[in-house]
Amino acid sequence: MAGPTSVSTANETIFGDHVYVFDPSMPMADIQAKVTSIFQQMEANQFGTERYALLFKPGTYNVLFDVGFYTQVAGLGQSPDDVLIEGGVNVPAYWMPNRNATCNFWRSYENFAINASEATNNTTTIAVSQAAPLRRMHIKSSGGLWLFQVDPTTGAGGWASGGFMADSVVDHQVLPGSQQQWLSRNNRYGSWANAVWNMVFVGDSTPPGQDEFPIKPYTTVERTPVCREKPYLYITSQGQYQVFLPALQRESQGPSWINGASTPGRSVPIERFYITHPSRGNAASINSALDSGKHVIFTPGIYKLDEALRVSKAGTIILGLGQPSIIPVRGNAAICVADVDGVTIAGLIIDAGEINSSSLVEVGPPGSSASHSSNPTFLYDLTVRTAGPRLGRNDVGITINSNDVIGDQLWLWRADHGQGASWEGNRTKNGIVVNGDNVTIYGLFNEHHQQYQTLWNGNGGRVYFYQSEIPYDPPGQNSWMNGSTNGYASYKVDARVTSHEAWGIGIYSYFRDSPTKLENAIEVPEVEGVKLHHLTTVWLSGVSGSEITHIVNGVGDRVYANSPESAMRQTINEFPKKCGSTGR
Repeated sequence: MAGPTSVSTANETIFGDHVYVFDPSMPMADIQAKVTSIFQQMEANQFGTERYALLFKPGTYNVLFDVGFYTQVAGLGQSPDDVLIEGGVNVPAYWMPNRNATCNFWRSYENFAINASEATNNTTTIAVSQAAPLRRMHIKSSGGLWLFQVDPTTGAGGWASGGFMADSVVDHQVLPGSQQQWLSRNNRYGSWANAVWNMVFVGDSTPPGQDEFPIKPYTTVERTPVCREKPYLYITSQGQYQVFLPALQRESQGPSWINGASTPGRSVPIERFYITHPSRGNAASINSALDSGKHVIFTPGIYKLDEALRVSKAGTIILGLGQPSIIPVRGNAAICVADVDGVTIAGLIIDAGEINSSSLVEVGPPGSSASHSSNPTFLYDLTVRTAGPRLGRNDVGITINSNDVIGDQLWLWRADHGQGASWEGNRTKNGIVVNGDNVTIYGLFNEHHQQYQTLWNGNGGRVYFYQSEIPYDPPGQNSWMNGSTNGYASYKVDARVTSHEAWGIGIYSYFRDSPTKLENAIEVPEVEGVKLHHLTTVWLSGVSGSEITHIVNGVGDRVYANSPESAMRQTINEFPKKCGSTGR
């Protein structure tokens, strides 16, 4: 019988030295020491260069650890229940004042089960904000799942501004507490305890009702119209790595893997992937692999590209492990996708370079017209970031020209803090521009850009959950004018669009540097095919005299102060107003 495996070999796989593959035969104390040391390095490492993936082979692990920045934790089974962490895996907010989690970004949980121990009151705490998705998780913890952290000195919940969970099961209660907003897609849970501003449920098995909006700010969509779950890495019983590509599902409800069912889909052998490493990965070598028909896995690290990665073959998979960052350095795009079927791009941070790029990610060239409804391109867990670690500039974050593209948890962020964050420094116009038809996005987080955050030009668009802070830093109203109009709407649907629908739109202001006003948070054409459900504006804070004047198209009262409640938050149930509806 083989003896225990040394943890010193955990980072000696084909994935390089920042991917740790743990085995249940390794001494638990050694695994505990390693994951604890990584958290200590990454807890407050908001703009650092280190990246890690912590992967667990099937089995049970008696460890309790926390997850910091730029860390992916994932099971290597085909079912989440193949890997069980007995003890706990948490995201705390110790490093910020008052246990605020508003900067707990860039980490992920995927494809394993957690049963929290008494050391954490049998509770799993994941106090996060944007870009911290949970996928294919089974939270067995009897104390449930908390999406915030309590400040022990005050007893109050720290701020949290998330978040995203999909294809998961929580056996007991989900407690958002002070968590401000969340998208829950295709999940099942014992109960959902509360909401603050904007909680959206799409295709969940057991969602709360939405009849009391806005008193209870829930938005519920019974079924997910079209989705393919994110591909994931797993290991076979023979010790071979493969990537599982889930099948396209329509009108789905609940997780894809419960009650002993296997997620429908197919496996792709690891030999069909080009595994790139930051020490030797460059645009030329990666493009050569793509041209030869290979898929690509990015291992953890920073990749500087002097030309765009060009995806020309249908069905190509680009998968990031451990939050890798891609930086274009010559004013080029980071990734350009041809107008082809079934491309997958997942798990990447795309950082703008110091030389301005017109667009960092382009899906389909301008004028794309092919239909991809039977095999759409998917974008999962992408952060497009303009400054923060360093100065960066770009006109647009993601440009979608192809039809039928589906986004699943996208964050387009012009940095409001960090290196290069200033009105004249990290210049950017739009987070996302959609020109294709029938584009669907689940979980669109889009913040601080200097013109429209979202500009939608295609027909048939659908957005399920929208979170947007408009820019903090206009130095004065004259610096932020759209012609004669105060500011740029966060959510702009072009006047030529005849069909568009969105659920759960939350737009927030914090004019930090001047008494700036935004005329309309949302601008859409008022035609029969354009429908908006559950709209919210909030004045978070700001200089006296700042405000969001209207919610949409001149409708809805202004938000301008923290009190009274009506000065801080305004809502509209339906736009255009339905007959017999209050509309507010």
